[in-house]
Amino acid sequence: MKEKTRNHAEATARKDVRYETDTLLMFVPLLLVAGLCVTFIAAPEGSANVLHMLRCFLGDTCGLYYALLGTGIFGVTMYIAFSERGKILLGRPGDRPQYSGFQWGSMIFTSTMAADVLFYSLCEWMLYAEEPHIAEMGGIQKWASTYPLFHWGPIAWCFYIALAAAFGYMLHVKGRDRQKFSEACRPLLGRHIDGAAGKVIDLLAVFSLLAGTATTFSLATPLLSAAAAEIFGLPAQLAGSRVFTIGVLLVIAAVYTCAIWFGMKGVQKLAAGCAYLFFVLLGYVLIGGGEARYILETGFSALGNMVQNFVGLSTWMDPLRETSFPQNWTVYYWAYWMVWCVATPFFIGTISRGRTVKQTILGGYGWGLAGTFTSFIILGNYGMAQQLRHGLDVTGVLASGGSYTEAILLVLKTLPLPKLALFLLVIAMIAFYATTFDSITMVVSAYSYRHLRAGEEPGKKVRIYWAILFILLPIALLYAEDSMYSLQSVSIIAAAPIGVVILLIVGSFLKDTQFPVAFSGGGDYDK
Repeated sequence: MKEKTRNHAEATARKDVRYETDTLLMFVPLLLVAGLCVTFIAAPEGSANVLHMLRCFLGDTCGLYYALLGTGIFGVTMYIAFSERGKILLGRPGDRPQYSGFQWGSMIFTSTMAADVLFYSLCEWMLYAEEPHIAEMGGIQKWASTYPLFHWGPIAWCFYIALAAAFGYMLHVKGRDRQKFSEACRPLLGRHIDGAAGKVIDLLAVFSLLAGTATTFSLATPLLSAAAAEIFGLPAQLAGSRVFTIGVLLVIAAVYTCAIWFGMKGVQKLAAGCAYLFFVLLGYVLIGGGEARYILETGFSALGNMVQNFVGLSTWMDPLRETSFPQNWTVYYWAYWMVWCVATPFFIGTISRGRTVKQTILGGYGWGLAGTFTSFIILGNYGMAQQLRHGLDVTGVLASGGSYTEAILLVLKTLPLPKLALFLLVIAMIAFYATTFDSITMVVSAYSYRHLRAGEEPGKKVRIYWAILFILLPIALLYAEDSMYSLQSVSIIAAAPIGVVILLIVGSFLKDTQFPVAFSGGGDYDK
């Protein structure tokens, strides 16, 4: 009886320690971001100038740093996949995948920047239309369809994939109970992780995540508001109002808050629903738009063009700054993906139990690129068809000072039953944002605990805390109009130190898997 009581007490103590929240990581990033928001509102011009200078320095003077990181990490993922390390099973011997291929792949795609992919698919070709570099290379038809595939292609995804393999190994093979960036650096930094170095890494990661997620809503919220206004016949002034935009944000928050309340099962079901909705939208545009031949032929040509020129596109830095195209676009995208890789790889690693490292890497690339390329090819090339084949002056709208929202709506209104198209777009984007923030909330909630084993989900109260926090920051930013660019710059600037952390994690994974015991398919479960 005494032994039973003692065992119960020990179990309770272990549970208390395991579920002890890390107050520092929960509240310090919140205070930092809140302080920045106040600063931007109080002195928008001065803070914007300082951040613009830093962003230009990192993107222009230090642009090679981002380019080397991108090409280097992509090469490392290919080496890992086809080396002996690729045979490592993420789990115990005999473990099988928790999710089917489609469930796993749909969660990978929808948990990343799927809503951003959908938004940029509609307008990215417009971004390059007036670029001198595009004209020099051969024009919109060839290169405005190619660059989106490159900027959202293998190098962009490599940051997610490399860390997903490392985190999956850390969680499922090594059995670590600290789901943090710093823990993944332990093989290289050792006991320093338990001190100031670990705190700095984790604070930087959470801060970057908050800054990135707070600004990503700004990409699609105006489009969602305008599309909803078109559907319901609301006046344009209402669509552009803060109250209406806040209402849209609250709808998104309600959807993903409900999903995370049910844990991973809720995320899984929402992800599967998003995937089917995504197929419906793409099928509607491809078949209903009447441009299937042009869309598919342009997409096929763009894929070939990207593969043929991949090395050149990856390494061209425009040393004379004749157009500064790689600094303005390529470096920006690598930095943007690096900031976002704080949370998503943990989620991918968590759901990859039972798969090998090779399956995780190649499958992650396969599903991620399949969804991304399909979206850009169908939605982007449909818009190009309207301008190049039918004379719709989409780029003229932007050149005359119009917004991307206006240009996108102009394209979508060419579809049969345009209100149906807008309805599908609105529902898909809300669902994608909800799924993305579901996965992020699950990861950052796990970050909030000092100890939490793989397979154990964070408490509902902690998940709801982060769900509310993620939506409060974008709402606050609506009242700091000029500071939105500044906070986006904070995200890009944060990618510079995050790049160093990425290198530490990849180096730690390579060091941790160099011993024969690592290839046994279950490894040593270090506590």
